[in-house]
Amino acid sequence: MKKAALLILPSIFLFLTAVNCNDSKSKNQAPEEVIQLYNNYCVGCHNDHKSSFVQRQWLFGDSREEIINSIKIGRVSFGMPSFSDGLNEDQINALADYIIDLSEQKKDNTPPPAEEGELYESEVQAFKVVTVVDDLDIPWGLEFLPDGRLLISERSGDLLVVTPGEKPIKVKNAPKVFAKGQGGMLDLELHPQHATNGWIYIAYSTPNEGDKSIGNTSIMRVRLQNNQLIDNEVIFKAMPETNRGHHFGCKLEFDRDGYLYFSVGDRGNRDRNPQTLDNDCGKIHRIHDDGRIPSDNPFVNTKGASPSIYSFGHRNPQGVCMHPETGRIWTDEHGPKGGDEINIIEAGKNYGWPVISFGINYNGTTFTNDTAKAGMEQPLHYWVPSIAPCGMTFVKGDRYPNWKNNILTGSLRFEYLHRVVLQGEKVIHEEKLMEGIGRVRNVEMSPDGFIYVAIEKPGKILKIVPQ
Repeated sequence: MKKAALLILPSIFLFLTAVNCNDSKSKNQAPEEVIQLYNNYCVGCHNDHKSSFVQRQWLFGDSREEIINSIKIGRVSFGMPSFSDGLNEDQINALADYIIDLSEQKKDNTPPPAEEGELYESEVQAFKVVTVVDDLDIPWGLEFLPDGRLLISERSGDLLVVTPGEKPIKVKNAPKVFAKGQGGMLDLELHPQHATNGWIYIAYSTPNEGDKSIGNTSIMRVRLQNNQLIDNEVIFKAMPETNRGHHFGCKLEFDRDGYLYFSVGDRGNRDRNPQTLDNDCGKIHRIHDDGRIPSDNPFVNTKGASPSIYSFGHRNPQGVCMHPETGRIWTDEHGPKGGDEINIIEAGKNYGWPVISFGINYNGTTFTNDTAKAGMEQPLHYWVPSIAPCGMTFVKGDRYPNWKNNILTGSLRFEYLHRVVLQGEKVIHEEKLMEGIGRVRNVEMSPDGFIYVAIEKPGKILKIVPQ
């Protein structure tokens, strides 16, 4: 048996290419101060484990000079800042040498601690893990069709349909995606009346029609017929478009009244987008199921404001879900180095990014000294260091009685499923589950009350079976 423990930790974005990792040590022992530099400045984006750089594919070259340039000047369009303000020449050179040493090691293919069919025991719930689908890459969205089939979006741009016990089938006529960095095919959501109207909603990053090097988040609704999408209709396109490959959002959720909520990240323009209303970035949006704007949206009569905005001052929310009892919309949100948040979304409220934050820049410098300010919402909960929350669901039904109404979210950064216990609207306890399972991209509940978890690289869909 494995005992799940308490703990919390951070994440972000990879400046070269995304990779999986483990906790193996460098064969050539580096000085302790260099390892400390690596732990302080690199693992926040490149994962906790040193094999992030082992035998990797390099986007910008693997020479010492190119690695030094990446550290010194950054790769801004890929989400990596310059470290020239936070590190001196000697520190940058030492880090480059250490990374080169790591890159020459052989990958450790030791299987992760979480193994198929093994019995796990959380603090209050025993369960087994069953692989439902494997041989995926980066599965992002999960939805359960009424006939028992499973829809899966791959970030690369594929939409897959899986009949239980059979291999995934690639759906035809899927939208073209802006598959750059964190962009691609993102979340999926069924219309509340899907059984009668057939609508499926897809969140994805879409390229500009004229200039394929830029793009932003879009929402499309479609129907599925004979493993092909029909009636494709774009009902939302975030503006402005940019060539940056990070902070797209995007999670989808219908509320009890049939409004569709979704997130759009700040798209890397931290100092302008989240705090101004004339753009769609760094916001939570609310629309009707056909893309129309609700007449009571908070900024619908504000001159120059994007009318779909419901709340603003967000960084990159990648979890949006409705509380099963109160009906309120909750989000989890990526902070920078520290400062991931859980928020309850209210109309017209400013959630503060980047004016207030519990995080700092990835290079160790500060961008704000304020964690609170008049007119800006405090997070319900925040994590320092960051855990990189991705996906979010409330545990519903009676299959997991001791987890009921708990929040589950994935930790991309530290590769576990995170359980949050609430008392009303206050976090009173946390527990990490299935430590080492892999980078958790999403967590959803099926209509029949089971928890499903999406793991990336190698991609899998796992089912948690209570015991």
